[in-house]
Amino acid sequence: MEAVHGSTLLVFAVIAIALLILLITRYKVYPFLVLIIVSLLLGLASGMPMATIVKSFETGNGNTLGHIAIVVGLGTMLGKMMAESGGAERIATTLINFFGEKNIHWAMMIVAIIVGLPVFFEVGFVLLIPIAFNVAKRTNKSLLLVGLPMVAGLSVVHGLLPPHPAAMLAVQAYHADIGKTIAYGLIVGVPTAIVAGPLFALLISRYIKLPKENALAAQFLGHGDETKNGAQNAAQNVAPKRELPSFGITLLTILLPVILMLVGSWADLFTTPKTLPNDLLHFAGNSDVALLIAVLVSFWTFGASRGFTREQIQKFCGDCLAPIAGITLIVGAGGGFGRVLMDSGISKEIVNVATAMHLSPLLFGWLVAALIRLATGSATVAMTTACGIVAPIASASGVHVEPELLVLATGSGSLIFSHVNDGGFWLIKEYFGMTVGQTFKTWSLLETIISLMGLGLTFALAAVV
Repeated sequence: MEAVHGSTLLVFAVIAIALLILLITRYKVYPFLVLIIVSLLLGLASGMPMATIVKSFETGNGNTLGHIAIVVGLGTMLGKMMAESGGAERIATTLINFFGEKNIHWAMMIVAIIVGLPVFFEVGFVLLIPIAFNVAKRTNKSLLLVGLPMVAGLSVVHGLLPPHPAAMLAVQAYHADIGKTIAYGLIVGVPTAIVAGPLFALLISRYIKLPKENALAAQFLGHGDETKNGAQNAAQNVAPKRELPSFGITLLTILLPVILMLVGSWADLFTTPKTLPNDLLHFAGNSDVALLIAVLVSFWTFGASRGFTREQIQKFCGDCLAPIAGITLIVGAGGGFGRVLMDSGISKEIVNVATAMHLSPLLFGWLVAALIRLATGSATVAMTTACGIVAPIASASGVHVEPELLVLATGSGSLIFSHVNDGGFWLIKEYFGMTVGQTFKTWSLLETIISLMGLGLTFALAAVV
């Protein structure tokens, strides 16, 4: 089959995405199946060799799941343990008491910015979503009002602030100063998170109503379900479950993976590189290992010390994995679709269009990252790929731009309009119990607000510094 080139590829990409949205929203075909079908059709239409189309999809699917399946699995176990012990309830109660019910959306944004600093978006999301479910239930507010400020905080630090991995790569590529980047990132990021999070959530939650029943929320609101069965509890003698774990213990357990990842990323400051202590810190700081350690610790802090038996803890872990199987498959298939876009040459074509426009380095960095994000679905891929393209062009342009601002502009571009080829899109759709249309109106719009406002504030900062 003859390969397709040029603008025809871009037309095929637009048709593929439109077909995807139509099949899922209008004809209610299961997203996992639609993503596979559309990916294969796109590969055929763009002239990819038939032998490599399936391989390409499998590679993208596997690469995405390799990280996300472990993160979502372990994160859900940790969330389930926190919920069953009453830890999520304890955090929710403490936050409500401290901030007041009226300001709970501000609390969720602040917590997300803190937790999201050293971790990938998906990790922060699965750590915090049980708390969001509990806060929404206790305050009787829409999950959107509580959850959107949370994902806004996570997204801003994902794209703009070191020591987040994507931002760190951009700092290295542009030879930016890390201290300045953090300072500028906070100046740009905090107002952006406020507008895209609490303020946007207050507005949009009036217009979008989520379904009353949410199967995933039920997993994380499990505390008390078993305690209702008095006879069973008397037989098992598990009265201590009634007593909530302390706020300190709960916070320490939930922040343990964050602390381990921070220590891992700063291991070279504490220890000599290539030594055993250094290797151990890096190993423990890996997101998968850090989450595993936190889950094991939670078996004591949220499990045994609260009066749960080994059998009950095992049951919690088994029960909580069933509802996330569908999400995990969909997220992986989104990665497969993104990979087909790359291997068919569509992503490259998008970058070529951006390169042909001679723009200011800041706008160019934002645009390249934005186009790669739209094509591949991954903010991390968009940011890292854009840096490689933009860095040599920016240095050759003759226009002086602060490298720290280039990091922020590129990071802002990498967050634009999350859609059907982004694993995060499906993660949020499923956990929030939204339709595809509602996810576009909430999450995709929120990401676009962050991207555009981030760019605008970066330009404003460039005029000052």
